[in-house]
Amino acid sequence: MGEKDHSDKKLAGTGELSYVPLATIERVLRANDSDPIGRAGLLADLCRLNTLYMIMQAGSGHIGSSFSSLDLISWLWTAWLRDPNGGPEGDIYFSSKGHDAPALYSLLIALGKLDFDLLHRLRRLGGLPGHPDVATPFIAANTGSLGMGISKAYGMARARRLTGRAGRIVVMTGDGELQEGQIWESLQPAANERLGEIVVVVDHNKLQSDSAVAAVSDLGPIEEKFRVFGWDVQRVNGHDLRAVSDVFERFGRVGDRPRVLIADTVKGKGVSFMEGLAHGDATYHFHAGAPGLKDYLAAVDEISSRVNARLEALKQPPLELNRAPLPTRVAPSRPERLVVACGDELLQIARTRRDIVVLDADLLSDCGIEAFKAELPDRFIECGIAEQHMVSAAGGMALQGLLPVVHSFACFLSTRANEHIYNNATERRKIIYTATLAGAIPGGPGHSHQSVRDISAVGSVPGLTAIEPCCERESRLAIRWAIEQNDASTYLRFVNVPLDLPYSLPADYALEVGRGVLLRPGVPGNDVAIVGYGPVLLANAWRAAEELAAEGISAAVFNHPWLNRIDDDWARDVLGRYPAVITLDNHYTTLGQGVMIAAALARGGRSAAAGDVRAIGLTDIPACGTNAEVLSHHGLDAPSIAKAVRSCIQAKSFTG
Repeated sequence: MGEKDHSDKKLAGTGELSYVPLATIERVLRANDSDPIGRAGLLADLCRLNTLYMIMQAGSGHIGSSFSSLDLISWLWTAWLRDPNGGPEGDIYFSSKGHDAPALYSLLIALGKLDFDLLHRLRRLGGLPGHPDVATPFIAANTGSLGMGISKAYGMARARRLTGRAGRIVVMTGDGELQEGQIWESLQPAANERLGEIVVVVDHNKLQSDSAVAAVSDLGPIEEKFRVFGWDVQRVNGHDLRAVSDVFERFGRVGDRPRVLIADTVKGKGVSFMEGLAHGDATYHFHAGAPGLKDYLAAVDEISSRVNARLEALKQPPLELNRAPLPTRVAPSRPERLVVACGDELLQIARTRRDIVVLDADLLSDCGIEAFKAELPDRFIECGIAEQHMVSAAGGMALQGLLPVVHSFACFLSTRANEHIYNNATERRKIIYTATLAGAIPGGPGHSHQSVRDISAVGSVPGLTAIEPCCERESRLAIRWAIEQNDASTYLRFVNVPLDLPYSLPADYALEVGRGVLLRPGVPGNDVAIVGYGPVLLANAWRAAEELAAEGISAAVFNHPWLNRIDDDWARDVLGRYPAVITLDNHYTTLGQGVMIAAALARGGRSAAAGDVRAIGLTDIPACGTNAEVLSHHGLDAPSIAKAVRSCIQAKSFTG
């Protein structure tokens, strides 16, 4: 793919992407074969170039965390690990934080362990997932949901001892990840069992997401904390590979207890303007997402120049870089941003409601509450990467008469803290849970971040009402309803993907518990009703209805934002008039909203046995890929919905 180009300056002028081909990588490594430290440093920079390329191709990914870990993993995989992830007797390596997956992929590709063509398929269907998955060769564990890695290493070590197998286990963690309680739960058992085969490397780059760790939830004296649990602890500059080598040589003499290296690193290492916080700036700008073209080209020039200077000192020819065109992406023209609208409405209400407090789990910008923090800092509480602590803290505040509004990604809030949500419910106090990044898209991060089981996880919590708004207007109505009208707790589920919406709510629309609203009329008594919620499902349902209308098939589209409340009278009187009903779930069909709608229809005398009530949604672990790929794969894009409607109508014509 692409053409070779020997000139970085020419590349910078073209506005194209570039990557280091495998032949060049192999040539550079051969030239440094006698110097494992120098070879690892050069390899890390080659992988930085290819990591940048992968993230630019995908349009998303984690640069800062990848770059801070690349020196360490390049040395580990080429100088210390024995047959890593290659067989039952070899060493095991995996990253618990998971965000640095592009770095590990680029390294595995460079070492010939992954097919080189996968360099072009980060976050694509059938390619390399956004977070590690064992379906990918040489990936030892699924990660991305933070805090699980040391426990997994403990289990691996115990299993190997039971089966008489040797081998060391190296786990990379982030420093922000150390805020997760499971990390500390896992330390004592590993020390008690004297699992000296475990080595934890903490990528201590001092930043989590886009903020300083110390500003979010300071870790304190982490060396002493690990040591008091019984671990052997060392600390060095994680980019000084000679010092790292010395530490691992020392680790080789310690066999009676687990070991941890606190590696002081720099987030974004290798590109000057990506390294750490800029002077006077409290926000790190290269945590997630692809950089702009200007920054990308500047980063390529800087890394390439450094590599070429080292190659010149080795009397080697300069880099050969292959070129590739920039991917074409079409942005929405008038995107609706539901999370931002909710955060704005919340701030407006909080100006006069002094009992409202906002809690966040290190996802400030993703939850639309930056303005709240800026204007009402005394009522904003940053809890860090500690969802269970946050939810229980909210319970304590509610017991003292405050109204907590809790924020995190749906995949973590609804499940990791599920017992704590239930405990709060048993105290019968009001709390609002705001869950963002819900559903199957964005599809790039992969299944660790695709929340498609939260309706079932929270839907049965006593007294809790779950809602997913379909537009900015409904987002504002929903948060206001939760604060001003609902006497119990509310779970607000939000899609983060900005979309152009083909529909609008009726001018006189108001939320009525358990009842939906018609967005696109069909012909009652003829053809089909499509029922969904949220912008992804309803936009595609609308477009499917347009496609069907051109074929003479009438499809009405209903918005039903109530995820766990179905009004039986509404279902019977409104949906019951249609010969066929299609329910859509941005969730597993098992215990999703569609099951509840079918049950409501059945209570009204309508049976799904004849196939006239059909559920569309996920039936397997969500795929990773572009949004279009993922929706098509799971049958939730407009063509798939239209196809399902045709199939339902055809089946009825044979049975009717």
